[in-house]
Amino acid sequence: MSAASSVLFPLIPPQGQFTNPYAVDVLKTKKEELIEGIKNPEELINLLVDHGIFSTDKKMVMSYYRTRTEKNSRLVDILLSKGERACRLFFYPCLKQIEPSLYNSIKIYVNHVNHAVGDGRRQLVGYLLERDKENLPKTVKKETQKPSVKVKEKKSPPPETPRQKVGQQSTVGVFDAVMKGDLSTLEAILKGSNVNAVNSSGETLLHVAASNGHVPVIEFLLSKGAKVDAKDKKRRTPLHRAAENGHIEAARVLLQAGANMYSLDSDSQSPLHLAAQNNHHHMVKLFLQEEGKRYKNRTNFLHQEASKDNSRLVEILLKNGVSVDGMDEKKRTALYHAVSGGHESTVKLLLEAGATIDPSIIDVAFSTNNEYIFGLLLQYSKGLSPDTMISAMFKAVKLNLFGIIKALIDKGTDVNARNDIQYTPLLLAAELGKSEAAQALIEKGAQVGDRTPNLNTALHLSVQAGDVSTTNLLLRKGINVNITGPGEQTPLHVAAYHNRPDLSDILLAAGANVNAVTKESVTPLHLASQRNNVDVARNLIEHKANVNAKDKNSKTPLHMATEGGGLPLVQLLLNSKADPNVPDKEKKTPLHLAAIGGNSEVVSALLNSQARCGVKDMDGCTPIHYATTSGNVDIVKSLMKAGKNKNLEDKNVWRKTPLHLAAEHGHSDIIHLLLTNGVAIDPLDSNRDTPLHCACRAAHLSSVQTLVGWNQGQKANLQATNSLKKTPLQVAEAGSTDGHQEVATLLKKKMLIIK
Repeated sequence: MSAASSVLFPLIPPQGQFTNPYAVDVLKTKKEELIEGIKNPEELINLLVDHGIFSTDKKMVMSYYRTRTEKNSRLVDILLSKGERACRLFFYPCLKQIEPSLYNSIKIYVNHVNHAVGDGRRQLVGYLLERDKENLPKTVKKETQKPSVKVKEKKSPPPETPRQKVGQQSTVGVFDAVMKGDLSTLEAILKGSNVNAVNSSGETLLHVAASNGHVPVIEFLLSKGAKVDAKDKKRRTPLHRAAENGHIEAARVLLQAGANMYSLDSDSQSPLHLAAQNNHHHMVKLFLQEEGKRYKNRTNFLHQEASKDNSRLVEILLKNGVSVDGMDEKKRTALYHAVSGGHESTVKLLLEAGATIDPSIIDVAFSTNNEYIFGLLLQYSKGLSPDTMISAMFKAVKLNLFGIIKALIDKGTDVNARNDIQYTPLLLAAELGKSEAAQALIEKGAQVGDRTPNLNTALHLSVQAGDVSTTNLLLRKGINVNITGPGEQTPLHVAAYHNRPDLSDILLAAGANVNAVTKESVTPLHLASQRNNVDVARNLIEHKANVNAKDKNSKTPLHMATEGGGLPLVQLLLNSKADPNVPDKEKKTPLHLAAIGGNSEVVSALLNSQARCGVKDMDGCTPIHYATTSGNVDIVKSLMKAGKNKNLEDKNVWRKTPLHLAAEHGHSDIIHLLLTNGVAIDPLDSNRDTPLHCACRAAHLSSVQTLVGWNQGQKANLQATNSLKKTPLQVAEAGSTDGHQEVATLLKKKMLIIK
């Protein structure tokens, strides 16, 4: 593979060692491109929440990052920590929907990777392609479906070779001559035999000659066309035979003739394996010398044995002078292969032999999650930079590798170091809910009081993550249970907001102030009520939370619960003696808010708890004003019944009655209900508009029909003029819509102006 192609396809391993290109790998490889390329992180995060990849809590955490680059970087890091499924769903359908151009760029890259691998069964990132074939660019699709690898045509089998049929006597004589090394006899009788004939064991003449070390015979057979890499029934070549028996000159001749020293038999053993097993060290050295001449900068014996964890052979190779830091086609050493495979004994051997540790090896160590190997790397490392060690620390936190964390700290890594977003390892562990990592950091001296840029502490973050273990540990280490964070929120506020009843219990048991207030005078019960978190609210009330506490807008938890529309929480507060008639700064009671929200069950619960239905807010509106505006007939009926029809004609600061509002918003059913209960049909507002004026101005035909058609004791005044001296008809005619013209036509007919 050329240098250019290795840059283009960094996921493609050496030939014969293909690794499925997972979505995680694509995310790692294309990380910088994604960080720069995502233009709408907020929309992408929303879609990730919709698909269950991110929680709403995580979405709130992401909102703390100020710049797009910071947010995108954190987004990618969190996805990588969540693993393969999350990364796949991120690419498809989320990235495709929000950033189609960037998605197509990644898709083309993945296709190139899969095409280079050339095996459809390995195309796991082909998830992008399999799920989205119809949108694949034509040129790429063609390459994917028809790889440029030439497929060998299936040929009919050659005529049967004279395995035993050259003439039984002739064949036996040839093999006997080769076994004895009788070259003269062989020369005389081979003319009648096939040089590549095989015996009952599948051996050719060259196999037999190599087994016996007859160099002149080997040279003669090769000159006559003997196949140098022919395989017997055990799939062994003549070189296997020479190596097994220690015939170094025979092996040398075979190698010069082009024998494949890496050929594997049915037991996956190469000629080198057989030489080493039989203690033919001179043969091992020959292979290594030949490898050094022919196969520099490519996968060699040491790489292969390190990948297989054949520590015995690795040791033999190292003792025979193989370069411990020799690199393959992708610039990877044997140590890289041993670490990536998690082969502990081989890693130790290579390190003892002086193998170099570079950052790429540190990186691959994480993918094994092998703490012992990582400890070895740190033990034998020679001066890894502080930045590399700190980067490794944060990566270990993300993977919850507490053993690696301890090893890094023991090696001198700053336990309280800050990353690019000014998090310490402990803050990151708390936010991600990595309790084992948090415990290791605290045990090694992490400062529990450190804060994020927006002033969250580890206790706030662990409560938000729902991490009971880390929360308990932080409390045992002496962190103040009432420590304040953003906006002076305590951890109990966080538990209330995120509905963590188990953590609220822990915090309250540790002495959390149940009535602590934020800068906005919000208590934990306010937040639980606002979020409709019944379980946490019950815990807080049981611990004597003030159910009538007021925030800076004079709203009580009952106001919050009513706005949230949660009947169980409203009922819980009312049963706990919450006052349903407390006004907020706008003089709205919870009943006003319930009427605005149109929640008839909550209205009934408040009325059953003696909520006053005639109270006016700052705008002079009673709850029935808001009920008629929203058009909820059931709520209007409930309020009429509770108030015994006393407030049906109350006027707000604009002197509008509920009938004005019902007409203005087109609720003809409520108009009928109010008129049936005796309200005046022609009250005047501050502009001297009647309800009919309001209905005509809004072009509500059904409301106009109800008003002009009413004849039970009173009739709408069609000639009434407002402050602009306009009648309802003139108001309708001044409108520009078809609806206004329909209303005008109706009035003209009613006034007998037209038929």
